[in-house]
Amino acid sequence: MALIAVSGHPGCRFEEVARLIAHDLGFELLTQARTRALAAEEFGTAASLPDRAYSSLVTAILARLATEDHLVYCAMGGEVQARHFPGMLRIHVAAPEGVRIGNLMLDHRLDRAAARQMLLDLEAADRAERRAKFGKTRPTADLFDLVVNAESLSSEQIAELAITAARSMGLAERGLLSPAAEAQLQFQMRFKLARYGIAPPGKVTLRKTVFAHQSEKMFATLLDFYRIAWEYEPRSFPIQYGPDGGVLEAFTPDFYLPEFDLYVELTTMKQSLVTKKNRKVRLLRQLYPHINIQVFYQKDFENLIFKYGLAERPAPV
Repeated sequence: MALIAVSGHPGCRFEEVARLIAHDLGFELLTQARTRALAAEEFGTAASLPDRAYSSLVTAILARLATEDHLVYCAMGGEVQARHFPGMLRIHVAAPEGVRIGNLMLDHRLDRAAARQMLLDLEAADRAERRAKFGKTRPTADLFDLVVNAESLSSEQIAELAITAARSMGLAERGLLSPAAEAQLQFQMRFKLARYGIAPPGKVTLRKTVFAHQSEKMFATLLDFYRIAWEYEPRSFPIQYGPDGGVLEAFTPDFYLPEFDLYVELTTMKQSLVTKKNRKVRLLRQLYPHINIQVFYQKDFENLIFKYGLAERPAPV
């Protein structure tokens, strides 16, 4: 697949460059405004999206679109999302302050003083947004494949350079993003979004459940992303009895997935707790051999999804 990420300093007309590239190559153009609209469609206009969740959310949107078309993505931080895709070209447009002020004067019909103030305001907003979403106020040159100075090159000339680079790299010949690759990437991004409790409101059944641990909430959110029915701690199993027949110890698995008749117990990385849980699981299996239960570390969540056919496992390279 091809993903061409175009960004630039305020006042550099990099949006025009992106439109020219998309038109000439026949790629779909995805602007920052359209990205916001797509995010609102999937996650709801009232959704509270933390800034640090932005990168994962946009990558998930790009992954879905990349199975249908080649993309030119023109938005802040496009170079960050592009690194997740196999066929990428990251372009950054820069120019001296005087050139950018001149562009703003022409584009917005401003005098020089007003254009300079507008540039200062745009730069301040750009730095603040980048810090909030990506942790840095400015991108570094090593994040890009092509950095172009717009002082002596027109938007058409810059676009032609990018188009030549894309064709020489054979980006379009790579084919679209495969469903298997998209499934894996979606899992990774949705798992990150689950840390913030973010899920599409129209597609999930996340209940107001009080979880004992944050990892359990993350796991429940992840299950909701994949529309997997779940019950939280629905049943306790006696695993040890006293001389009088009374229950001395019981075990309550974290989740039950009714579609698969599967109990799931999540573990932490603390060895003492893992050992204790393994003992309980072993007793449960001895006393209730008909019960299907699996113990999973957080790193095993993806294996659970692929094991039960909820997403296609990518073919080995």
